[in-house]
Amino acid sequence: MAIIVNLDVMMAKRKMSLNELSTRVDITLANLSILKTGKAKAIRFSTLEAICRALNCQPGDLLEYVPDGDQEGR
Repeated sequence: MAIIVNLDVMMAKRKMSLNELSTRVDITLANLSILKTGKAKAIRFSTLEAICRALNCQPGDLLEYVPDGDQEGR
């Protein structure tokens, strides 16, 4: 997939656990885990906004475009 989710990186920078983020954003652990592992196929803007608010970051901090073929080593 060409869109890489860097949620785990931002959570580590903010020293926030998946449980804490789940509580702050009001998203189930299962859905947040799917997003964190890059298995999600879509994300609502409202969810992205809530995550950005909780982590004090920009959408670009969470989502990264990587052209196909450049994903090795990720």
